[in-house]
Amino acid sequence: MDVESLAVELFGLRPAEFTAARDEYVAKARKAGDRELAAAISALRKPTVAVWAAGLLARRRPKEAQSLVQLGEALRTAHRTLDAGQLRRLSHDQHVVIQRLARTARALAVEAGQAVSEPVLHEVEQILHAVLADPDVAAQWMAGRLVKAPDAALGFTGLEPAPGAAPPRRAARSAAPAKEQVRPPDPDAGGRVVQVRRERARAARAEAAEAEAEAERLEAARAAAQEAADRAGTDAAAAEEEVRVAGCERSRYSPGVSSRNSPGPGARRGLR
Repeated sequence: MDVESLAVELFGLRPAEFTAARDEYVAKARKAGDRELAAAISALRKPTVAVWAAGLLARRRPKEAQSLVQLGEALRTAHRTLDAGQLRRLSHDQHVVIQRLARTARALAVEAGQAVSEPVLHEVEQILHAVLADPDVAAQWMAGRLVKAPDAALGFTGLEPAPGAAPPRRAARSAAPAKEQVRPPDPDAGGRVVQVRRERARAARAEAAEAEAEAERLEAARAAAQEAADRAGTDAAAAEEEVRVAGCERSRYSPGVSSRNSPGPGARRGLR
C-alpha cells in the first residue's frame, strides 16, 4: 500500500465517498504501525466535484483524453513556430473539443450518481483548458492524480518562439535604432484576437442552429403525437356511437320476441 496508488483509487470515488474511504485507509496504516503513510494518506484532500468529474473523463474515456493532450501539444508547437494558420484552426478546434468533452464528463458523472450544475460544468471546462496549456497538469490529469483545480489558463505562457520562427517584419524592427524600438503594439495581434472571437461566434452560431433544429424536430414529433391522439379519440367516439346504435336496434326488436313466448289471456284465466 503506497500513497500514490491510494490517491488514484480515492480520487476515483465520488466526492461523497472520499472522506470515509480515506479515513479507513488511515486507520489501516496506523494499525500496521506505518505512521508516515497514515499521515500522507490523511493529508489527501477531497476533490471538488469539477476536479472529480474531469478525472472521471480521463479514466472512462482515455482515448478522448489522449486526443485532448495531443491537441495541446499541437497548439504549443504552433505557438513556438508562430504558425498563424495552424493557430487559428487549432484555436477553433480546442473550443469545440473542450465543450464536447465537458458535456461527456457531465454525463459520466450523472451516470455515477453525481449531479453537475452549470457552474461546475464551467469549472470542468476551465480544467480542460489548463490541461491544454500545461503539460504538467495534463500528465497529472491523465494519471488520475489531479488533486485540485489548476489556476485559470491565460494562454500558453512560458513558450518562446523557435529560432528563426519570428516573421521577417519583426526581425527588421529589431535591427532599427534604439529610439525606433518604442512603437505601438503589433496590429496583427488585435486581428488574431478578432479572428479567434469570430471563430468562437461561428461555433456558437452552429451550436445554436443545431439546438434550434433539435427543438423543431421535437415540436414536429409532439404535433404528430397530438394528431395521432386526436385520431384515436375520434375513432373511439365513432366506436362508442356504433355500440350505442347497436344497443338501440337490439332493444327495438326485443319486445316482439318476448310477446310470442309469453302465455295468452285464456291460458292465464285457466290458471285462475
